[in-house]
Amino acid sequence: MAGPGEVVVDVERAGVCGTDAEFFSGAMSYLHTGQARYPVRIGHEWSGTVSAAGPGVDRKWLGRRVTGDTMLGCGRCARCRSGRQHVCADRYEIGIRNGWPGALAERLPVPVKALQALPDQVDAALGALVEPAGNALRAVRGAALPPGGRLLVLGPGTIGLLTAQIAAAQGAEVHLLGRSPESLEFAAAVGFPRAWTTETLPDLPWDAVIDASNGPESPALAADLVEPGRRVVYVGLAGEPSPVDSRTLALKDVTAVGVLSGSGGFAGTVELFASGEVDPRPLIAATVGLDDVAAALAGERRPGWGAGPKIHVDPRS
Repeated sequence: MAGPGEVVVDVERAGVCGTDAEFFSGAMSYLHTGQARYPVRIGHEWSGTVSAAGPGVDRKWLGRRVTGDTMLGCGRCARCRSGRQHVCADRYEIGIRNGWPGALAERLPVPVKALQALPDQVDAALGALVEPAGNALRAVRGAALPPGGRLLVLGPGTIGLLTAQIAAAQGAEVHLLGRSPESLEFAAAVGFPRAWTTETLPDLPWDAVIDASNGPESPALAADLVEPGRRVVYVGLAGEPSPVDSRTLALKDVTAVGVLSGSGGFAGTVELFASGEVDPRPLIAATVGLDDVAAALAGERRPGWGAGPKIHVDPRS
């Protein structure tokens, strides 16, 4: 049942991401800081159809295909009032923080203010990729690349590849840095042949470096590699502290940008998907039912699943 200012969404797709796997393993930092606790219903990348509307919600939302922001601010504090609800100290995060239930279920409650309508050109799979791609879009914006600039993305996972796709669509020369041959082969297969290891990385001037990895050494590497006077963007998170020497940033006059969530990137991402400029569906290795979620969270790869980094769930199957 939808509460005041809320809708209920019938979930059609939900993405499984690294945060979900950390909840499954117990490594998620919020579990240790008190911002989350078990039991928790995970899932924050989703799409579906509005099936119920609570008091105060425009009935036009009924039957609309939607996705939505993960970050739910209180709406009253100075951060929320200035458009920074994603860093509200009292925020809920769908399927992550302070107990708001997630999308690995048939139905999901969502505040109407968090909804993003989906046009017909954006199917359920694309809709469930809007949230991670919103992070990627914000990372590309934060990089402030010059026209035709050269971008290095650290980490060819879902966020890294989405970042690469969005930057390439905007005319950037995109390179990826990874570790495993499999991930680099997949990057090449989806259109990014400039995929390197630290041993093979060419000595080129990087107009921006985006760290989309989970390696604790990557933030310092990003600062070391970027051209002086340019930008590094941190959108990946390691499981342990990631030291960066502030002298490197200062002496190179580098701007460091942090990205938390896709907030502010949803509308732009939907436009990119709807236009066909960016099509991330090849990143989806498989779409499974709820019975297979535990295997996906444990990192298993079932026969018949593809090589992509993303697993989707159809809770109706």
